[in-house]
Amino acid sequence: MKIIPLAFDSFGVRSMCTLLETGRLKLLIDPGVALGPTRYGLGPTGEEWKALELSRSLIMEAAGRADVAAVTHYHYDHHPFPEDGEMYEACFRGKVVLAKDRRKNLNLSGKRRGALFEERAAPLAGRLEWADGREFEEGERIEFSPAVWHGDVGSRVGTVTMLYVEKGGFLFGSDAQSLADPEALRWVLEKNPEFMILDGYPTLFVGWRMSQKAFEASAENLKRAVGETQAETILLEHHLLRDLNYREKMKGVFELAERKGKRLLSAAEFLGLENLFLEAWRRELSEGKRKAEVEEYYRRLCRVVGVPFSSVRGRRGGKGGLEQSG
Repeated sequence: MKIIPLAFDSFGVRSMCTLLETGRLKLLIDPGVALGPTRYGLGPTGEEWKALELSRSLIMEAAGRADVAAVTHYHYDHHPFPEDGEMYEACFRGKVVLAKDRRKNLNLSGKRRGALFEERAAPLAGRLEWADGREFEEGERIEFSPAVWHGDVGSRVGTVTMLYVEKGGFLFGSDAQSLADPEALRWVLEKNPEFMILDGYPTLFVGWRMSQKAFEASAENLKRAVGETQAETILLEHHLLRDLNYREKMKGVFELAERKGKRLLSAAEFLGLENLFLEAWRRELSEGKRKAEVEEYYRRLCRVVGVPFSSVRGRRGGKGGLEQSG
């Protein structure tokens, strides 16, 4: 089994796009990428726009290796922007597409985005299936969780699905935010995966949009997932990595992983690269206090994931943009 992170927050963009390859399945998960609209009252830097352009191209190049695509929910850092016909074509043409049910367990925004997704993806896909709570045989068995909350129970941004590939014991936690929903934790413990990709809690918002009590409860859920599953490697990513102090705030979780002899890593660290926290560095980059060689970083990333950088760099322009939600 090959687990290939393609676009993640530790690569300088908002995404969790992953390519999973086994002998009989090539699965593209959540092919979307976006930037945060504001940080420190500032818009994205030139470095972030460059990372967005390159990561979008990298996803499209790698998508050609997949025969199945999964979409866990309808935020635009997890599926293409509706006007990006080129990305829809690359990611979904001729593929089996397994997606969050756009008809139920979504807020109004999710229903609207889901309808746009169906309108654009259905004519391209070999087959489009609503996946919530279902199992599929696509070379390997793929199981989807029922809809779980995008973070805390009752979250205003709605629900997501998670997925599990039986071959290799691979679990993708989507935007469940440290498994804050007890039902998300229950499903993970039931599957008892060997490898997990999880979204960490948005610690930047604790004491503002999220309560300290909710954060502490989510951290306890995450500890259970780390301590009580057989997973030896866990990628903890996405919302959490927008906080430069995430290791200190999640100290108990990292200490538990160390005691258990487990690897708790960002996607960049998993690939042997340094973290590229462009959104969190936005003020320093804007003020010229930090430099980031984005093109060189993506040259190395492409080398690691086995995609020619010349092909990625050769794609110009694109329809990537800003994600207001998630």
